[in-house]
Amino acid sequence: MSTLGIIAILTLLYWLYITYDAHNGMHLLHTLPRSLKLPDKPPLVSVIIAAKEEESTILETVRHLLSQNYPRLEIIAVNDRSQDATGVRLDELRRWSQNKSEISTPLKIIHITHLPDGWLGKNHALYQGYQQARGQYLLFTDADILFSPSAITDAVTYMKEKDVQHLTLTPNMIARGALLKGFVHFFLFSFSLFVRPWRANLDNAREPGIGIGAFNMVSRSAYEAIGTHKAIALRPDDDLQLGISLKKAGFRQKVLSGKHILQVEWYPTLKAAVIGLEKNLFSGFRYSYSIALLACLGQLIFFILPWLGLISLWDWRGAIYALDVILQIWLYRKLMTRLMDKRAEEAYLLPVSASLLLYTIIRSVWLTWKQGGIYWRGTFYSLRELKKK
Repeated sequence: MSTLGIIAILTLLYWLYITYDAHNGMHLLHTLPRSLKLPDKPPLVSVIIAAKEEESTILETVRHLLSQNYPRLEIIAVNDRSQDATGVRLDELRRWSQNKSEISTPLKIIHITHLPDGWLGKNHALYQGYQQARGQYLLFTDADILFSPSAITDAVTYMKEKDVQHLTLTPNMIARGALLKGFVHFFLFSFSLFVRPWRANLDNAREPGIGIGAFNMVSRSAYEAIGTHKAIALRPDDDLQLGISLKKAGFRQKVLSGKHILQVEWYPTLKAAVIGLEKNLFSGFRYSYSIALLACLGQLIFFILPWLGLISLWDWRGAIYALDVILQIWLYRKLMTRLMDKRAEEAYLLPVSASLLLYTIIRSVWLTWKQGGIYWRGTFYSLRELKKK
């Protein structure tokens, strides 16, 4: 049997396995239910946002949070060394909210001007927010998320009813243009097949865990038990690592779809998406060249090669690759519907999106190697320093 034939069989085995695993697990990926009744004695929730050069989005995010119908809430926005008008806008918004009798939610603003050694800026900012927080529950979120008025009420009610210590939600991801939409959705698809988020909902499993930056709500006691953001101080993928640490420690974790209550425009253009991801993709492979190489081979063999084989091989190998493509499209559309309520008409762009992600991974590794580290939010971190964490 030829090498190409062996690879064709291996790709089919992969897609049969991952489709079976996902099909059996996707019933665990529910949509966060609407809350019909607040829990007795609602706990205080502290929302913590880190913002650096976010003047175009931070005001809308905070305004949505100020409009929450949850009765016991505080918002802590941390201006992390911004060089634009982020800090000014936040101070103006605080003064405005204090003069509105209908707004009872306190808004605290923290201005950070110095980053100590051993920290990534965002992680340090979130940790500073935690130190000012009084809540029994902590919600770590990003500075570009739009919340429906019931988002926090729904989340707290669910956590209390299900005795969950960590709840993370997938947002509805807005992308303009077919290529950008295909790339963003494919990244979520590929990431989901890598981490298999449905397994995080299994209570008897310590691994794998997951966290999503748009919405990471955690009980204060669980967060402190894993060492807070100090334990992941130099991780660019802090949201994911927070979830992994909580799951490893044995805390009850749930990942659900928040497509009806959370919305984010992740990147405005395809170029911005590639540049944004190339900064931290290598960290997801623990800065290991061998793991990154395996990831690249996986993208090439399991996601791109079946499409090439489908159009170039007219024998039994081509038939196998055609089946691979059918399974890939079916699973892609199934996951997009489950997580974001998307019909995924852009499935025909899967080989293009996979090729773009392969390029981004290669570029992320190359840039990190060339620079000897990464530039993250305006600060350089050496590879030697990053590997310590």
